[in-house]
Parts: sequence; C-alpha cells; structure tokens
Amino acid sequence: MNGVEDSRAPKTRITARDMAQIAVFAALIAALGLPGAITVGFSGVPITVQTLGVILAPAVLGARKGTAAVAVFIALTIIGLPLLSGGRTGLTALAGPSAGYLVGWIPAALVIGLLTARIVPKYPLVPALLINAAGGIAVIYLFGTLGLLLRTDLGVLAAIQANGVFLPGDLLKVVVATIVAKGVHRAYPGLIRG
Repeated sequence: MNGVEDSRAPKTRITARDMAQIAVFAALIAALGLPGAITVGFSGVPITVQTLGVILAPAVLGARKGTAAVAVFIALTIIGLPLLSGGRTGLTALAGPSAGYLVGWIPAALVIGLLTARIVPKYPLVPALLINAAGGIAVIYLFGTLGLLLRTDLGVLAAIQANGVFLPGDLLKVVVATIVAKGVHRAYPGLIRG
C-alpha cells in the first residue's frame, strides 16, 4: 500500500473509548445483580434485573460493543466471579435450569445491536421497543426454553409456559431500556457507528 488508509475497509480496531464503554456496561450488568433474585414458578430459574443491562448495552452501544459487554460479563462469571444475581457464578448457572437464558444473552445482544444500528440516530420509540423485545424477550426465551428442555425434565409445553412468569417484568425492562437508550441517542447521536 502507499500509506493511505482505505476508508471502505472494516474498522475492527477497538479504541480505549470502546474498551471503557464495554467495561462500563459489563459493570452495569454486574451491578444490576446486586438486588438479588427471586425464584418463582416451577422452573427453578430466578427473576433478575440483569436482563435490563443485557438489553440496554446493545441498545446504546450497538452490536459490536454491546455484545462484547455482555460477553465480558459472562466470561467473568464463568471464570468464577459471583456476579450473577444471588452471588452465583456462570458455572453454577450453566449447570442448572438458567443455562439457556444465560447463553441466550449473547445472541440477544447481537440481535438488538444489529437492528438498533438500522434505526439510529433517530431511534424512534415503537421500532426500538419492538427491537428490544425481539432480542430481550424472544431470543432469550428461545434459548431459555431450550435450556429448560436440556437441564430439567420439563416437556416442551411446560418449558414454554415457564417463561410466562418472566413476561411482565421483562416487558417493563424493555420499556425502561428503550426510554434510556432514546435519551442517550438524543444526547450522543454518533454513539453507534455504522
């Protein structure tokens, strides 16, 4: 090459600012585990606030950084840090009925981030709500249901129905994440680069 950078080349370099944003959102997901967990229903899967962070990270940072923040958080729990609600580690969660939900956080973040990139910088509320629900509810529930089928003796219908107890809280998390992300995108319109 002649030393001129090709502007069409993909930018995969992670800057210090990117790393800081990834770290802040990984820490936010960890902090959202502090209120603890409530186990209800028959599935043995707890209700937590941490999925709010899983929805918010890619809604604010986009697919690359948002998914990285979720992946960093999960990696920290897998190496043994008790960052999941109730002081659980990733290995504990992966060995139990929560396995599918935890694994589903990464594709959920990717879906939210990829779709959010299509609606920024305006970030209209209705499409944003639908995007956050698609990733934060549909994708996570899909993986969660598969995890329940693998880790419990629930049948398909019972595993699907087990998600019902989470729906009201998850809808609230989607609304909160969407409102927060809308404010962030209004204040910092270039946060997600195409």
